[in-house]
Amino acid sequence: MKEKLLYKIHVTGQVQGVGFRWGAATEAGNRGIKGYVKNLPNGSVYIEAEGSREQLNAFVEWCKQGPVFSIVETVTADPFPPVNYSDFLIEH
Repeated sequence: MKEKLLYKIHVTGQVQGVGFRWGAATEAGNRGIKGYVKNLPNGSVYIEAEGSREQLNAFVEWCKQGPVFSIVETVTADPFPPVNYSDFLIEH
């Protein structure tokens, strides 16, 4: 099995109220990524995503576009040791 990584991802722009969390959860599920996504009080979206480097890099590329009604300004993704998430959840 490929080495598992955790990326902590911050997405800024018009990313709340446009289905970004739902889209991220769907995209993560399609790619076999585990973790969670949540809105932050400052209007950004925070994601912890766990998978292989290839899975995570492709997911970060998706985050740069987001769902159709989002306007993404910046995406940062920092690697961390994995924590072994078992699913991908939308936090409220």
